[in-house]
Amino acid sequence: MDKFFLPYLERIEKEIAECLPRPQGKTWARASFGDEFPAVNAAHWQNLVEPCRELVDLGGKRWRPLFLVLCAQAWLEAKGADAAYDAPGLDTAYHLVPLVEFIHTASLIHDDIEDSSTTRRGKDAAYITWGLDTAINAASWLYFEAASCIDGLSQDDSFKLRIYRNYALELRRLHLGQAMDIAWHRAAGNGSFPSEDEYIAMVRNKTGTLASLAARIGMLAAGADEDSVRIAGETASYIGAGFQVIDDVINLTTGNPGKKRGDDIVEGKRSLPVLLFVDKYGQSSRECAVLSECFKKASEEGIESPAVEEAIGLLDAAGVITAARNKGADFIREGCSSFISLFGQDNSSASSIRNLFYSMVPAIL
Repeated sequence: MDKFFLPYLERIEKEIAECLPRPQGKTWARASFGDEFPAVNAAHWQNLVEPCRELVDLGGKRWRPLFLVLCAQAWLEAKGADAAYDAPGLDTAYHLVPLVEFIHTASLIHDDIEDSSTTRRGKDAAYITWGLDTAINAASWLYFEAASCIDGLSQDDSFKLRIYRNYALELRRLHLGQAMDIAWHRAAGNGSFPSEDEYIAMVRNKTGTLASLAARIGMLAAGADEDSVRIAGETASYIGAGFQVIDDVINLTTGNPGKKRGDDIVEGKRSLPVLLFVDKYGQSSRECAVLSECFKKASEEGIESPAVEEAIGLLDAAGVITAARNKGADFIREGCSSFISLFGQDNSSASSIRNLFYSMVPAIL
């Protein structure tokens, strides 16, 4: 990521560390569980915090909290206010960055369980390290703990309610997207495939919703009107969808960091390249029958199965991996252009949003 963003990221890390500290004392516990919470051994709340904190500490791009701050900054700049990275007007935005990063972390823990993925960010998945029961409980807790940063705001209750409403809306959408994805995984053996439009709807919820939440919260923190908040959220959801499409492509090419090339094949994932393949040849075609057989073998034999590379070869030869890459890049490019239109052509912070996203996939964009 561009060095330009380092001062932002330093502040973001500070906010994350303060919201989910290590070690956790009784002051933190009272803030999280209430002043009258019963006497509890610290080891018990550590079973909530540590699986989550460990994954946070393993890194991640932090682009969602950074995007949140940049949206707030762009709105302030558009209104002629002080929009330096350390401007007082950005304090609320920085304070709210744990909201998006913690929800993202919780979703990764649950994703790995639901997908039976064994690694995350180069380490064993949380459910393997901590046990299935602890991982499920800790991640579920973090969805709610994420909102504790709202309680610490100095603004009035009506402002906090606007933040809570957007948080709750996008959290519901996140789980809807995951429900769609799970349903398609379970149906992998019956030869049915969602349409491209259904897939885009799914990823706008599953992945795009956190980009939408970041944009919405950043705009609200800077005092934006409801129409601008809505437009920013919808635009961001397409950018998030673009990154999911690109992620699917990377899985079939170089492989995602900390994961193995082609594990989406093993999981039976209905990614966009697969759907474009089906659309090109037709579900009843010989080509789709061969691809389905590869998926079946990969599921039975695991990541080392020759069927994984055979499936990737079929998709590549059909040109659908490139087509999906172009579709994802278009979502990101068009979304960035929409943000520049929203904030103004001369808005340097809007340009920073574009630079952020372009820097994350430079070979594609």
